[in-house]
Parts: sequence; structure tokens; C-alpha cells
Amino acid sequence: MSDPRDELAAVPDVISSDGAGDFSAFAVARWPGLVRLAFGLTGDWWAAEDIAQTALARAYVAWRRVSRADDPDAYLRRILVNTSNRRFRRRRVAEKPGDPPETAVAGPAEQVGERAALLAALRELPPRQRAVVVLRYWEDLTDAQIAAALGCSPGTVRSQLSRALAKLRANPALGEGDDR
Repeated sequence: MSDPRDELAAVPDVISSDGAGDFSAFAVARWPGLVRLAFGLTGDWWAAEDIAQTALARAYVAWRRVSRADDPDAYLRRILVNTSNRRFRRRRVAEKPGDPPETAVAGPAEQVGERAALLAALRELPPRQRAVVVLRYWEDLTDAQIAAALGCSPGTVRSQLSRALAKLRANPALGEGDDR
């Protein structure tokens, strides 16, 4: 059996030695935001970390293009959203966690329940609508930035956002009277 290190040694380095340092600094600085964005798209921390890691791996391979882009962060967000969307194209058994136990603890527990309801409602949205909501409200991007990340027009972003918010408002699990 061959040693995996031998196989890695046979793979050519895609980035020069000075570019690797640039990419490392870029990746370390963007990691928390990428995981947060991926979590908003998936609702699952484990999947979010996997998607963020895959997005950074793809950015590493295309580092010359990413580093020369007008907005490398937008380029990276686009890679991440596409990576997340690919996940839905594969046939996969979805894990459905059980209902959380009933607890009578006052304080942050209520916020946890509200957050769980919101994440469940986000998971019910189609992928593009979910991406638009997460990019707008979690990443605080403009219509133009979201359009660039998703590869569509700003008008499409506004219509997808409008439809998504209507579905979220109609969701009984989120309760009535919420300011959204």
C-alpha cells in the first residue's frame, strides 16, 4: 500500500511560496464569516464547516483569479454559495434531529427555541431564497452584492427576498407580531 504523503508530493503546488502566505492570511481572516454564512445557508454547524472548507480549497486552486478579482470576498462568497447548492444536487439521506426536550428554564432557553424555529423556517425555503435572506440579513450585503454572489440581477434578488419574507411571515412557527 502506498503512503498518502507520496501521493501528495506528486501533486504540483498551485501557488508559489509567496502566494501561499497571502492565501493563508486571506483564509484565516475569512474563516469565521464563511462558516457563519454557510451555517445560515444550511442550519447545521458541521455541514457549514465542511462547506467553508471546501470553498477555501476551491479558492486555493483558483487563487490567482481570486486574488486578482475586483472583490475577492465576493468571489469567495460565490464559491461558497455554489458549493452549498451542489450539496442539494447530490442524493443524500437527510438527518432530522428530534424535538428538543421540554424545559422550564427561564432566560436564554427561549432565545434558543426562537433561533431553532427561525433556522427550521429557513430550511423550508428554496435554496436561492434562503441564500438571499442569509446574504441580506446575516452578511448585510446590498442587492448588487447579493446579485454578484448569486449570479443574477438585483431585480431577481429583490423578488426572491420578497417571496422569502412572505413565506417566513406566513410560517406559524415564527409567531405573529415579529418585526422582520
